[in-house]
Formats: sequence, C-alpha cells, structure tokens
Amino acid sequence: MSGIDGADGITAFDSLRRAMAENSEEPEGPARNARAEQLLAEAEKLNIPLAVIEALGHQLKVYNYSSEKDKMFVPFARLLRMWDERPEDFDVYETHSLHWVFKWMSSGMLDQPHIPLASVEKWLGEMEHRYRLAGHSERAVRGAEFSVAAHVGDVPRAERAYGAWLAADRDSMADCHACELHGQGWWQAERGRDAEALRLWAPVLQGEFTCAHEPHTVLASSLAPLLRLGRVDEARAHHLRGFRLVRTMESMRGAYADHVEFCALTGNEARGLELLAQRPAYFTDDGHPRSKLEFMTVVALLMDRLTELGLGDRQVSGPADRAWTARELAAHAREEALGLAARFDERNGTAHISERARARMDQRPLVERLPLGVRTAARPTAVSPPATAVADVPQDAEPDLPALIAEARRLSDTLQPNAIEAWAAVSRAARGAELAALDRAEITDHRAMDLGPEGIDLFEEAAELYAEAGDPGEALAARARGAYVRALTGEVAQARTVIAGLYDQVLALYAEDGTGVRQTAAVLMSRARILMRRVHEAAAAVPEDSVPRAAAADAETAAREVLALVDGQAEDDVRLASRAAEARAMLAELAALTGDVEGAAELFARASAAFVGAGLPWFAVEYEARLAGLAHHLGDTAEAERALRAALEHGGPHLEAPGRAQLHLQLAEVLGGRGLSEEAAEHALEAAHWADEAGESRTLGAWARQQLGGFLLRQGRFAEAAEVLESALPDLNAETHGDGAVVQTQWWLGDCLSELGEHHAAAERRLQAAEIARHWPEQHDHATLAHLAAESLGHAGLPADADQAYARAGTLWRSLGNVHGLVRALRARAWLALRVEEAQAQDRNDAAAALMASAVEECAAALDAVDDDEARQRLTAELGHTHRQFGDLLARSAAEDAEDESIQASLEEALSRMTRAVAVFASLGDDALHSRTGAELAAGWLEADLSRPERAAARARAVLAAYDRAEEGDEAALERRAEAEQMLQVVREQADAEQDKE
Repeated sequence: MSGIDGADGITAFDSLRRAMAENSEEPEGPARNARAEQLLAEAEKLNIPLAVIEALGHQLKVYNYSSEKDKMFVPFARLLRMWDERPEDFDVYETHSLHWVFKWMSSGMLDQPHIPLASVEKWLGEMEHRYRLAGHSERAVRGAEFSVAAHVGDVPRAERAYGAWLAADRDSMADCHACELHGQGWWQAERGRDAEALRLWAPVLQGEFTCAHEPHTVLASSLAPLLRLGRVDEARAHHLRGFRLVRTMESMRGAYADHVEFCALTGNEARGLELLAQRPAYFTDDGHPRSKLEFMTVVALLMDRLTELGLGDRQVSGPADRAWTARELAAHAREEALGLAARFDERNGTAHISERARARMDQRPLVERLPLGVRTAARPTAVSPPATAVADVPQDAEPDLPALIAEARRLSDTLQPNAIEAWAAVSRAARGAELAALDRAEITDHRAMDLGPEGIDLFEEAAELYAEAGDPGEALAARARGAYVRALTGEVAQARTVIAGLYDQVLALYAEDGTGVRQTAAVLMSRARILMRRVHEAAAAVPEDSVPRAAAADAETAAREVLALVDGQAEDDVRLASRAAEARAMLAELAALTGDVEGAAELFARASAAFVGAGLPWFAVEYEARLAGLAHHLGDTAEAERALRAALEHGGPHLEAPGRAQLHLQLAEVLGGRGLSEEAAEHALEAAHWADEAGESRTLGAWARQQLGGFLLRQGRFAEAAEVLESALPDLNAETHGDGAVVQTQWWLGDCLSELGEHHAAAERRLQAAEIARHWPEQHDHATLAHLAAESLGHAGLPADADQAYARAGTLWRSLGNVHGLVRALRARAWLALRVEEAQAQDRNDAAAALMASAVEECAAALDAVDDDEARQRLTAELGHTHRQFGDLLARSAAEDAEDESIQASLEEALSRMTRAVAVFASLGDDALHSRTGAELAAGWLEADLSRPERAAARARAVLAAYDRAEEGDEAALERRAEAEQMLQVVREQADAEQDKE
C-alpha cells in the first residue's frame, strides 16, 4: 500500500498528493485554504523535502485563488529559502512552479497597500535577476513592470514596458495567451481605445484561449467598453455568460464588481441589488484590498443611482453588521473606497488610484434600460404623479384656459390616445372658473370615460349639461355611452333596454335634422357594442363553437346600420371613419364566432386598414393581433408575421406593457416556427422585459423567458440560455403554464448544462423532467429523458447511477417498441460495465459482452419481424453499428487483460465482430460507405495486432479502392484514405522488422 489517510493522518507521499488533488477540486474559500494548511502540516511529518515543497505550492495556489491572497507571501518566502539552500530537492515541475509564482508575488504586492513601492520595485529586480539566471525570457518580467507602472499611473513607463513585454519571446514563464490578451486589452480600454481592446480580446471571447480565470475576466472587462461603443446586445450576452462563470468563485470579486457596474449603467439597478445580496462577504473580506476597492467603488455607483431615482431610503443588502438604506450604503461605500484609494496613493506617491475611483463612482448610465431576459424584480422607481400629455400650468402662472380647452377638444375630435389626460388638465385648470355648459359637459363626459364603471352616473350628468348647452344629440350619445359601460359590468339586459329607447330617440331627432351624423353614429355604435356584449354573453353560456343565431343576427344588423349611416360621409371626419372601421371589425368578430375564419380574416384586415387610413393606427393593433391569430389557424404564417409586425408598428408608444409583451411573444413564436431563432430571441427578450414592466413576471414573463431560453439554445448560446432558463423555472408551474412547459424547460436546461460540461447538474434536470413525464399517457418523452439523464450521469463519473438510468430507459424503449432506443441503451450499459472498478476484470468483461450480445440479438430479432423497407434499412445500419461497437469493446477489454492467450482470444472475437460489421454495412451499399470503411480499417488494425500484416494491408487497399472516385472536398474520404495509407506504412514496417529478425 502507498499510504492511507486515516485517523493518524497521511502516512505516505502518494496519499498526500491525492489529498491535495481532491482539495484543489473544492470550491474556493477559507475551507479549502484551511485544508491546505492542514495538508502542509501532514507533509512535514513525512520527512520528505519534495512533499513539503509540493504542499507549500498547493497552499500558494489556493491562497491565490481566494479572498486571502495576503497569505501567499509566507509560504513563498519559505519556498524561496528552500530553493536557495537545496535546489536539488525540487523536481522539474516544482522548479518551474517556483519561478512561475514570482509573477503572483509581484502582482500580489501591488494589491497590498501596506507593502512599500520600493519593496515592489526591489522584488521586480529580484525576479528579473532570477529569471535571467534560469535562462528565461524577459517577457514575464516586462509584463510585471508594466503592471507596476500602470498601477501607479506612470503612463510613459507603462507604454515602454508594454512594448517590451510584447516584443520579448514567449517562453514557459509567459502567462497563458488568455491572461496576456486580457492584460493587453485592459490597457487599451484604459487608454480609451475600446475597439482595439475588444479586438485583442476576441480570441478569448471566442474560446480559442482559455484558463482557470478566462474568459471569466475578459467577459467582465468587456462590459463597459461594449456599452460605450453602443454594442449593447453583445454586452447583454457577455453579462449573462460571464456572471455565470464568476458567481461561485470567491477570488473573482473584481470581475463580480464589473457585473454590478454593468447593472448600474444599464437601468438594471434591481439586478445589481440582487448581485450584492448574493455576496455579503465581499463587503468585508480584507485579504485583497485592491479588489475590495473595486467592489466598494461600484457599490457606491449603484447606491448613488438608486438615491438619484428617489430611492435613497430603500432597504438594501450591505455589510452584515446592520441594516442599510441605499443612501447610507452609498456614503459608507464611498468612504471605504476613497479610504482604500488614499492608502494606495500614499504608498505610490501619486493621486492616480483616487482619481480612477472617483471617475468610476461618478459615471452616468450608458443605456436607459437594457432588457436582460432573466427574472429580476421590477425596476425600482420612486412614486411620482402620473404624466399627462398636456403639461400642467405652473402654480404661480395664470392658466390659459381657452387654449387648454381648444387643445383638449382637438385631441378628442381626432381620437388621440391622450385626449382623456388633456381634459383632466382642463378640469384642474378650470377649478373656480366660470365655464359654459358645453365645456362643463365635455369635462364631465371625459371624466366619466376615464372612470369606467365608476363613472356611470357622470354620463347622466354630462347628458344633462349637453342638453343645457343645446345639444340634445350629444346628450343622447352620452347616455348611450353610459349604457355601454353598464353592459361591460354585466348588466347587459338593462343596457339593451336603455339603448333601445335612446336608439329610437336619436333616429327621430336625426330625421328632423335635430342632430348630426356624428351624434347619431355614436348612439348606433353604442347599441352595436351592447348587442355584441350580448353575443359574447350568450356564447359563454352555450357549448363551444355555438353562437345563438338571434343574438348574432341582431348584432350584425346593428353593425351594418352604423356602416350604412356613415358610409360616404366620413371624408375628413376621423370619428366617423373610426365608426365604420369598428363596425367592420364587429362583422369580422361575428364571422369568427360563427366559424367563418377566412371571412373574419378578410374583415379584420379591412378594419385595420380603415383605422390606419384614418390616421388612427393605434386602434388597428387589436385587429391586427386578431388577424394574426386567424392567419396562424389557417396556416398562413407569413400573414400572421405581417399582422404582428404591423400591430407593434401601429401601437408605437401607445401600446401598454401587457399588450406589447403579448405581441412580441406571439411574433417570437411565429419566427421561431420559421427557424429564425435570432430574431425570435430578440422578440422573446422584449416580451420578457414588457411582461416584467406589466407586473406579469410570474405568468407571461415566465413564458417569454422559457421561449427565449429555447431560442438561445438553438443558436448554441448555451451559457446565456442556461441563465435565462434557470431564471424562468421557479415561476413555471403546471397549474398556470402546464407541466409540458416545465418539462420542456428542464429538458432544454439539461441540454445547456451538458454542453457546458456541467454533467451532474444536467442529470438532475433531466431526471426531474423525466419524473414529471413518467405520469404522461405517452411515454416517448419519458424514455428519451431517462436516456439523456443516463448519458449525463455517465459523463459525471457515476457509472452505477448511469446504468440504472439506462436500464430504466431500455425498459421504456422496449414497451414503446422502439428497438433503436433499446439497442443504444444496451450498448451504453455495456461500455459502462467495462468501466466499473469494483468487479473483477473477467466478470466485468463478461457482463459487458453479455449486454452487447443482447443488443445484437434485439437488432436481429427486429430485423426478422420488419416488413417495411425504410425501417429495414435503419435496423440494418443499427445492427452494423452494434457489431462494430461489440468489436471495439472486445478489443478494449483485451488491451487491459493480463493473459496472452486471453488477449489473443478477445482480439479474434473482436475481429469476427468487425468483419460482420463490414458485411452488414456492405449490404447497404453507398449509403453506408463511410461506416463500412471505418469498420474495415478497425478490422485492419486488429489484423495487425494479431500479426497478420498481409490481411491488414488487404483491408487498407480495399478502403483506398472504395474512395477511388471520391470528390475532392469529401473530408471523410480524405480521413479514411489517410488512415489506410498509415496502416500500409505500419504493416510495411512490421514486415521489415520481421525480416530483420530472420
């Protein structure tokens, strides 16, 4: 035994190394640091110098990646002393590591204001001297010098060092490409060259270069430059993707601060508060003063922003010792930040750090509001009086009442959306003034319209004032409006009785020229609206898709009367044009209710066009939306898309948040159905934003986020999709959204996490979804999810759990008659069986072979029973792949076996399976060419392993012949030919070696 970690501690070097490796995988933080300290104590007991050296190096590493960076200096000083005294105790790796962490020491000293600048410079000289002795390039030294110069604000020296850094050769001491590019881009952004910074960062952002802290810091550093350049979509994506990377890493306080800053600069103050609440320790951790300075600076920025919005007294998360308001935390954070900056500046002999801190705290928002798509609290706002379209007159000024009345009358005559507010402004300005009866009537009438059901009595008061003003027709119109509002409250029968009398009166009055078309049309339209309410009420009381004919006929007659009255008389009268358009919309609705979908669509289109033609596009929104639904029902997605786009365009700034959210979400679904996932994602994002604004985050907002996550997943934007889907999931529930939406979200999230390499979390999501789908009548989704969960469990290193999940999936596939799923589950279980460590090697191999044999049998049995040509082709291919995998599995197990005879037997059986695979694929012709040649090459390598070079060469030549006529750009053909040529070369060398032996 190499040693155990038991009650008496670690007893051997190997167990120490295992323990350090395990500790390295633990989350950053004090617990990991404490374990590293304990392991150093255990190493010292082993009396092996290299064990102590490695334990000190481990301690250095965990300190560096934590909030206790200030503890690095002691173990490094000890390491350096050990090197100077006995360098032969260091192996190659530890020698490299010792020189490598010189860079951590130089940057670490800069981050600690109590270490004098002279000591930092002295250390820089020591680093340069030791690197020269060790034969290393100047690149890392000049990079460290650049950091010192940039930190103190010595721009000329920084530029010189920057140039020397880039000019020096890269060697084993140079930082990784990702870290170097981050530093280079940071300097460009610091000098105001944002576009150049982003150009330098591009390889890191695109995944070409990565490391333990990249692209984490590059994503964070890129946020402000992207906002300054107006590239807000990229900034949003970088925030979602980057915050996911840093949120659990204790050592990333500086990058975390960049994300808080992003929230403060984009109108996402509520999310910024949530971020602060997730990391309370960041307010007080003192081991790394430089990152604390950065954090407190952006805390001050965010709190000042809240105070500016009138929310200075809002309770916020801060240091845990007390409760904080935004105003109090702003003052505290500013004081802390400037205090830390002053300590650095005193050490550096400049004002540079304080100037940067003040500039960062005093930034102005770069975007008024940037929707992020993730669930967050509504944007914090201070209570303010409602805005009106007509500005209120200053208190110390005399109101120009005639002008206000004229403007209000103009707005109401042309049906502008803000007419009600204009009359409210008139009412406020007219307090105490003597007004004509007509003016008072209009004020009262519009007040009643604004109040809705609560204003029914005011309609009667307005009618009396209209009568007093000598306008009996408008008096009847006011009473008719009151009757319609009464119908909206459910009193349809009473409203019908009232409107019947008003209808007779207005027609008699109109016949005697006692009133005009406008007033008459108003009464007729109110009657038509009331009769439409009767239709809806009647339809709700009868079986679906059944509308009482009498009610529908009465409503249709009423709508056509409106059309007959105003037809040809509208001209420039906006009110009359709107009556005609609304009447057509009523006819459209009646057609839809009676099942005439095509007729309804045509009439809604005409109604919408009429409103737009009258200069009233905001009235067309409802009808374009209805038209979109009908077009979708008819399968006309192009018309549905057109109508939804038109609705958004026509609504413009007048659309209320709920309606805007609905339209964006519907358009997202239509575009997504057409495969336009990028634009669909944009509209889903807007839908989520407006749902939040409407206070519907948990309902409509959850739908929008679910859709947005799916569209991002389709684009391969897995980290962003995961953030959005995780944000949507808590609000999705079976009662409101249906369990299908919950399962789909878990499914998509599992796919994202799998792509991100978070396999354990992916398995959890897939198992949760499978548990819901288990209760569905149709079990295909349940089987698929169980299979996917098994894959994730296997990737997560949990073979026993994966085997159980595959077994569950296999049972489900069998019950569904899905042979392909069953066979693949059996093959996966076979490979898992080969990995199980507890079993004896032979038992393990036997179990794996038995499972693979079962897969072959299932395929063969299904082939015997199938009579469909297409299904036969697919099953034949599946059988070929199973034979191929069986051969691979046998070959793999042989390579691990200790007995020569057993190896020989396993290789022979593997070759037999490969040969069968070749024959099965050959029966499929050219459709399985690549599969056949792949199996042929695998068989060739087995022939070579069995010392049969002639047969191996024959198989290689057969592959070359198969691709004689391959197209020039066929990559698979090129790969197969290259492997075949390699095989020929290997067997020639084997033959030559055999001849030499002879």
